[in-house]
Amino acid sequence: MIDSEIQQVEKYYNLIMEYLVTYSMQILGAILILFIGLWIAQKVSNMVAGLMQRHNIDITLTNFVSNVIKVLLIIMFLVIALGKIGISVTPFVAAIGAASLGAGLAMQGMLSNYGAGLAIIATRPFVVGDTIEVKGVSGQVKTIELGHTILINEEKVEITIPNKHIVGEILHNSFSYSLVKGEIDIAYDANADLAIELIEKVLDEHELVSDSPHAQVGIERFAESGVTLSYRFWVPTTKIIETKLAVNRNVFKAIQGADIEIPFPQRIVTLNQTNDKGA
Repeated sequence: MIDSEIQQVEKYYNLIMEYLVTYSMQILGAILILFIGLWIAQKVSNMVAGLMQRHNIDITLTNFVSNVIKVLLIIMFLVIALGKIGISVTPFVAAIGAASLGAGLAMQGMLSNYGAGLAIIATRPFVVGDTIEVKGVSGQVKTIELGHTILINEEKVEITIPNKHIVGEILHNSFSYSLVKGEIDIAYDANADLAIELIEKVLDEHELVSDSPHAQVGIERFAESGVTLSYRFWVPTTKIIETKLAVNRNVFKAIQGADIEIPFPQRIVTLNQTNDKGA
């Protein structure tokens, strides 16, 4: 039993040594081709990346294209190296094709996200720092990846959206700002012009609001208990809540400080009394 195993090992050893002796130069040539291929792939990849960066092409697209070119060149030189040592690559190509088909069907959703990511990077409907709203979700764009886009809202919550849910949808882009709305009621006999001036002053004195696009203040509607004054202003998306709370507080203090009445809901009830003739 042991003798047969030894003979088997010797047989394989002789075959290997014979192959190495016969194809030693081919093996060295294949290794050399592979190393040269790796060097060329790295150089070409860096060259493409540098060229795209000089033309201010998005960094995500730049990395994707350069890496794809690098992988394709390595595969090409690997096929040449295998052919050099007499290994047929036809079965490998067929196997890779079948595996790619199966993987493509299994990762159809992922591939659609990648395709949508490339479309976003190429067309640039928004960039990092913009504030977007899509399919009822809004926030400031934190990162744009090939498969997904990450938003961050005013509550510092990160929202991950698959890119296939962005491309082809109605997209709202307010860039780095978001609109904030506020309201306050004053009595009908109060000085509305003075109240509007006080609100405008409050908005002008707030640092974030004064640096944003022009704010608007005016009469929104005539309510049952008073006149509703509305104010609208733009602030950086990540500062919405803290700015809104501070502005509302200062508006309330300014209106109260000017002795402008802030009404509360009230109803006038009229009682009709009828005389009972039979009484």
